[in-house]
Amino acid sequence: MAARLRGLTLALQRPGRLWAGFAAALAAGALAAAASDPALLDWQRVLAWHQPWRWWSAALVHLSTGHLLANLAGCAVVGAFGWAAGCTRRDAAAWSVAWPLTHLLLVLQPALLRFAGLSGVLHAGVAVAAFALVTRERGLRRAIGLAVLAGLLLKLTLDQPWAGAVQQWPGWDIGIAPLAHATGAAAGLACATVAWATSPSRAIATMHR
Repeated sequence: MAARLRGLTLALQRPGRLWAGFAAALAAGALAAAASDPALLDWQRVLAWHQPWRWWSAALVHLSTGHLLANLAGCAVVGAFGWAAGCTRRDAAAWSVAWPLTHLLLVLQPALLRFAGLSGVLHAGVAVAAFALVTRERGLRRAIGLAVLAGLLLKLTLDQPWAGAVQQWPGWDIGIAPLAHATGAAAGLACATVAWATSPSRAIATMHR
């Protein structure tokens, strides 16, 4: 049993494994919550401080089948991106911390009363993985990271979170809260920056300069 646990630990330490596992866990959580009443799990302004567990649970509940399927696909894409980027345990930890922060920051929009879905957390994951490529890689892989960050910034601008707390977008059967995309990306970058700045390898490199 001990040998199996050590083997599992070593497997999870390989770049990308824990990241992909976290993405899969988010998808599994969303599927498990599919039959739940959204009001029991979603983020609600009036309950944001009284029931802080909603900072996590809000990501798992969805408002329509299309909403759920889109975010399940997003989990697969972000999981694959982090795997290809070689995201480490620290990157996965940064993504996990960005999860509640994404929803905590929604208090910045007084007109947003409720929110549900994985979109904000997925934007956080993209930001963390792209930041990892930019800070640890060279050449083409770093360029890919920069391109993804630039594309993320462009998308957030096109989302126009300042145009309304809840917006109706063509092709969607629910209202969209683009602020969550922005808070997710901001939380992801902030957490990734802290993880990078406090990493032992960076501290050693700084000492040897």
